Amino acid sequence: MSAPHKLTIDIYSDVVCPWCLIGYGQLTKALDELEGEIEAQVRWRPFELNPDMPKEGEEQEAHLQRKYGRSAEEGAAVRGKMREFADSAGVSLSYKGEGDPPPAMMWNTRDCHKLLGLALEQMGPEVQTRLKLALFEAHFNHRKDLCDRDVLLGIAGDAGLHREAAKAALDDADLEARVLAEEQQAWDLNISGVPAMIVEGKFMIPGAQAPDVYVNALRRVADKTRATAG
Repeated sequence: MSAPHKLTIDIYSDVVCPWCLIGYGQLTKALDELEGEIEAQVRWRPFELNPDMPKEGEEQEAHLQRKYGRSAEEGAAVRGKMREFADSAGVSLSYKGEGDPPPAMMWNTRDCHKLLGLALEQMGPEVQTRLKLALFEAHFNHRKDLCDRDVLLGIAGDAGLHREAAKAALDDADLEARVLAEEQQAWDLNISGVPAMIVEGKFMIPGAQAPDVYVNALRRVADKTRATAG
């Protein structure tokens, strides 16, 4: 029996993007189905949905009403559909904290992306994914302030990053420049919405797809890369 074919998947996404979490859940289901056939290394790339968001954030529903011009009723319907998609993907967008939930917020996520860049550079893709999932959980399930540096340092430490290195990264101008350069690269690739998955550096799978779509797409890429290698 031959070894699994190895692929690299770069996922452009933001930690406040529900479809990015849903897409990852669906991708995970696809990779489970492809176990023994395809082995994927996942890396997370930055894409800020709201790069100009102030540090105090904005209430989510007000933000979405302003951005998309939709009513509160339309917003509630969309959130219900997203929760259904999340459940089917094996992930959760529901509040899991104690007591009444605080308002859902949208945050400036630049610092999150700095920490994710640090995690990939210093600790590797597995730790980076652990941090990414922890940031998703902090935002969607616990409604934590992703602009609060103490909150971010706690999440980073729990994910396996060294606290002092993480603290330094938040003020690292070179690391911020690399985040911005990768975001520009996304635009150069015509990525205007996320998630967007780039397989082997050149094959794009846009949006949060059903598991079978990912399965078929990854098999096609594997076939192409085998043929090229041969």
